[in-house]
Amino acid sequence: MTRKITEPTFNQFFAPRYKIPVPRLLTGDSGLSEIKRSLEAWGGEGLVKPDVLAGKRGKAGSIRAVGSAQAAVKELNRTAGMEVNGIIPRGAYLVEKIPAKWEVFTAITYSTAHLGPVLTLSLEGGIDIEQVSRNKQVSIPIDIFEGLDAYQASEALLNLGYPQKLISSFSRVLIAFWDMFISTGMETAEINPWRITPDGKPYACDFKGSFDESNYKCRIPGITYPEYPSNTTDFEDEMQEWDAASHQGQAHVSDLGGSKILPLLFGGGASTIITEILHASGGDPVFLSDFGGNPPYERMYGTAKRCFDYHLGHAELLLILGGKANNTFVDVTFQAIADALSDYCREHGPLTIPVVIGRGGPKLVKGFLVMRQTLEQLHLPYVIFGPDTPVTMAAEYAARLVNALPKKQEEQEHVS
Repeated sequence: MTRKITEPTFNQFFAPRYKIPVPRLLTGDSGLSEIKRSLEAWGGEGLVKPDVLAGKRGKAGSIRAVGSAQAAVKELNRTAGMEVNGIIPRGAYLVEKIPAKWEVFTAITYSTAHLGPVLTLSLEGGIDIEQVSRNKQVSIPIDIFEGLDAYQASEALLNLGYPQKLISSFSRVLIAFWDMFISTGMETAEINPWRITPDGKPYACDFKGSFDESNYKCRIPGITYPEYPSNTTDFEDEMQEWDAASHQGQAHVSDLGGSKILPLLFGGGASTIITEILHASGGDPVFLSDFGGNPPYERMYGTAKRCFDYHLGHAELLLILGGKANNTFVDVTFQAIADALSDYCREHGPLTIPVVIGRGGPKLVKGFLVMRQTLEQLHLPYVIFGPDTPVTMAAEYAARLVNALPKKQEEQEHVS
């Protein structure tokens, strides 16, 4: 399972341990006098934010600047009770507003293209990285044994046009950011933005990250991970029960509310990367998924059947994608998916959506043959990528393909 944290947990437990500068923060239950003293110490202004596992909080109107203790209390109460992009916050908090001359985006994720972690940097911090052109981003593959060094960070910042006289101080905190990521079992870590004061001091002003709970590194003494209110769909609830029903084979999903691509993904960190690529390329994935762990046939069949029953009738493209497996038998998982797909069509009628497949691993050829035979019997168009094609390229292809298809409504009107 994946555990996620946001800015308050990061500021309280992680930033001090790794000497990462952050704004001062008050929890939502702070008293009026304490809020007043803090605002005075902060220069008279703070920001009220929801503690919620949702992105784009600013666009949703849930981050408000306040200049008095009374206004802060009012906004804390209001923000704690509002949904943010359909997700319920666990509360609200008040944070110091840092004056800034520059804003920087940073994120560390695992990349199957580089077979390891990658640090992405952009001076266009504070907005969606998907909107930033590639020539304004730099990605640094990091050797997990050698780590990130000051030279790599400095060169990347210099190439982006960051002020040379400020590079040294920012490079040091980027190294601390990497040390935190690799030492705590994180799968993803994003600081957006770093706000850089006019005198060049960087502050990590918003954080979100995820951990692999099976990684012993995330079991850190003294750290309390928060529990967030449940806002799950019926599909997520059923998949969670199904996932807990067996120790072999993962059935992890997180509903994203998309409507285009139904993704059956394999490979832990690769699943997150694929989902991010689909988002960035306009693929609008229905959910994030991770179905690895060498599931036996019955396990994979049940997983695929649940995904199909809930979402296949509304999807525009089926994507079955993962990196090169080490232990998962591709023929077993593909036979289960193929049978679930056949049974769905037998029960609900024929489908017309395309299928994009990409995988590598033991018994791959047998698995591809099983899928090809089933798809041809169902008269479904398909494309199959072998293990030499990076999953990022296969994901981009699927997103381009789904956006080139005629809309379902137009197609149905044409048929009628």
